[in-house]
Amino acid sequence: MPSSNPADDEPTKRPPAVADDEPPPEGAPPPQDDTAFFGQPRGLATLSGLEVWERFSFLGMQAILVLFFADTVAGGGMGMAPGTAASVSAAYGTMVYLVSVAGGWLADRMLGSYRAVLWGGILIALGHYSMAVPTDAMTWTGLGLISAGTGLLKPNVATMVGKLYRTDDDRRDAGFALYYMGINIGAFLGPLITGWLGEHQGWHWGFSAAAVGMTLGLVQYVLGRNHLAGRKHAAEFALPPTAMRRAVLLIAGGLVAVAVIAGLLSLAGWLTLSRFVDALTLISVLAPIAYFWVMFKSPRVTAAERGRLRPYIVLFLASVVFNFILFQAYSTMILLASTNARTEILGFTFPASWYASALGAFEVLLAPVVAAVWARMGTRQPHASNKIAFGVILGGLSFLLMVLPTSGHADDTYRMAAWWIVGSYLLLGLGDILLETSGMSATTKLAPAAFSSQTMALWFLSLAAANGIQSQVVRLYGEVSNPAYFGVNGGIAVVAGLAVIAAAPWLRRTMHPVH
Repeated sequence: MPSSNPADDEPTKRPPAVADDEPPPEGAPPPQDDTAFFGQPRGLATLSGLEVWERFSFLGMQAILVLFFADTVAGGGMGMAPGTAASVSAAYGTMVYLVSVAGGWLADRMLGSYRAVLWGGILIALGHYSMAVPTDAMTWTGLGLISAGTGLLKPNVATMVGKLYRTDDDRRDAGFALYYMGINIGAFLGPLITGWLGEHQGWHWGFSAAAVGMTLGLVQYVLGRNHLAGRKHAAEFALPPTAMRRAVLLIAGGLVAVAVIAGLLSLAGWLTLSRFVDALTLISVLAPIAYFWVMFKSPRVTAAERGRLRPYIVLFLASVVFNFILFQAYSTMILLASTNARTEILGFTFPASWYASALGAFEVLLAPVVAAVWARMGTRQPHASNKIAFGVILGGLSFLLMVLPTSGHADDTYRMAAWWIVGSYLLLGLGDILLETSGMSATTKLAPAAFSSQTMALWFLSLAAANGIQSQVVRLYGEVSNPAYFGVNGGIAVVAGLAVIAAAPWLRRTMHPVH
């Protein structure tokens, strides 16, 4: 959204003094802390409010997406086998987070964080409106638009949250915890609305509710724009005009070329859905490797910044392992709930997709508790790497818990009590708070200056890799026993968390200024 002052949109006129979205130079007096929003900056309310509605739409849609894929054509779905439905749903998640790299680059070089988030939200809303149209073509078009929009929005919102604080501000982790609480208000409400509409009125009615939610988020974001750091400038490291025009042409040309090639390969019968998923998995694994290499080799990254990137690789891998478990809360866990869990509590019957709301509910309840604990502990709180390790272990335990009620059953006729899945989501929710808030906070501190938004995009590449790997593994769901599936995956996550704890002494030495 253009600024009311044309000079604000011209990067070449940017003054040499420190901008409002950059930390003060070393030795300069710190900015006065803004404590208007529960002791946090007012801009946190604007960004958290946006994420409430973005997560309402995104996770509300995702809670019913795997059920829509797996439902029969006569029932309004796409008739996929359960393992295939989970795989395609994971591939969609892979695509969402892969695009975040381009979103970070566009914010740093061309749009700036504010505009990147605004246009990302518009694309997401258009995608959900497209999915409200009950045709396969509009479903795939909508998923493509949502992927592009989320890639613009997600990494840059988190980056803007980080810019509300000084690097040494002890409120930062607590602020990210409150931000994450806002995210999960949407994560709680979304599946409730879309799930009820999807199962009672039709899947595309659920997608319509997601569209309305994202529209409300955009309105709230624009109204609260005056409290956001860095809104006046187009980009932190803007390209010269000639290079910018060349970049725009390359991006547009690349998108057209990819669309044409994909269309031709699809018509020729080579680009099947399965091969597309495989290609996304390969890209999701290779992309972060290439991106780390670029950042380590960049002349704009100092030796000190490279030193902080090395421990960041460990945090990145921990995020991959945890999110491999987390994202299955919206795929295999929902499928398990729909076939093998009771959908009744105290006489009240509910849609299976409502289980996804339990995850958001626990994170809403636990996030302020975690924030309060970190704020009270101050400098005595656990190191960020240990918080992340504990999160990974809790994620693994959430899957290991599912071994107990699924053991001893050879078919799909049994129904476990609802509290088993609710308990699994409790462990997963606490783990998510510990890992994501600490991980995003550490990312904003460890990021090289020339790659600020792009390093947050790199964090989201860990989510892409998690989804990409998941899209292959979930194909085993339904092919192996449930105890074996959940037990092996959960056990691997616990071992990974213990490995991060073992590396804690080295991580504490190398992650300065993260504590």
